[in-house]
Amino acid sequence: MHRALLRYLVLCLWAVLTVGPFLWLLSTSLKGPGENLFAYPPSLLPAEPTLANYERVLQSQPLWSYLRNSALVAVLAVGCNLLFSSLAGFALARLYFKGKALIFAALLASMMMPFQLLMIPVYELAVNLGLRNSLLGLLLPHACTAFGIFLMKQAFEGVPRSLEEAAVMEGVSLWRVWWYVFVPLVRPSLATLAVFSFIAVWGDFLWPLIIIDEPSLFTLPLGVNRLSSTFSLDWRLVAAGAVFSLIPVLTVFAFSQRYFIDGALKGAVKE
Repeated sequence: MHRALLRYLVLCLWAVLTVGPFLWLLSTSLKGPGENLFAYPPSLLPAEPTLANYERVLQSQPLWSYLRNSALVAVLAVGCNLLFSSLAGFALARLYFKGKALIFAALLASMMMPFQLLMIPVYELAVNLGLRNSLLGLLLPHACTAFGIFLMKQAFEGVPRSLEEAAVMEGVSLWRVWWYVFVPLVRPSLATLAVFSFIAVWGDFLWPLIIIDEPSLFTLPLGVNRLSSTFSLDWRLVAAGAVFSLIPVLTVFAFSQRYFIDGALKGAVKE
């Protein structure tokens, strides 16, 4: 009883620490110009809640255009990552070929490298392919990730081999085995990868800052960053823009929460 109570207290404290910054951001975006954001003691609830900050941000910045760019890049990047990572993970999990262990070891090693080390060669590749200042250039680093391949490999290895053997004995091709047998059985892992990929693409700031110069192609992180200079760092407006950019992420997670939790607990663990 005492252990369960202690566990719930720890979880509640962790929830407060996790949700607290978002609630503070939301509160700041709803405060009027007459309220002191740096008052002590701080006040979480706005004295006079207002949506004027959101109206001012939407009128001064083309956030809907930034939203469209971010959504398009996120959808394409997530789709490519799911396709390529599942194909690569299936090959590493179910096919036998020389050098497979070495490839998997190199894949795990690449997960330990920060993107800053790969940024210059990826940028040169994008420029040589003519993808600078293009939406395709934005999704290049996210089209296939080492984490996605690793996650899908572990998920495919959890599928009973008897199902694959039965399909092969019926004369089903390898492509159909992957699509009709394996993919439906690892949907929780696919949903987990989709959520992780979407969050990574949606919140990416460094790569769009490097590859994009045209304001019409800016994504939401770049657009929110412009608010700090446009309004001389008015934190109310910056907070309103940040909340606006977080709504799609929260929506995607809310609709995929069941698959996400199931995939995080089972899909990446070999049974």
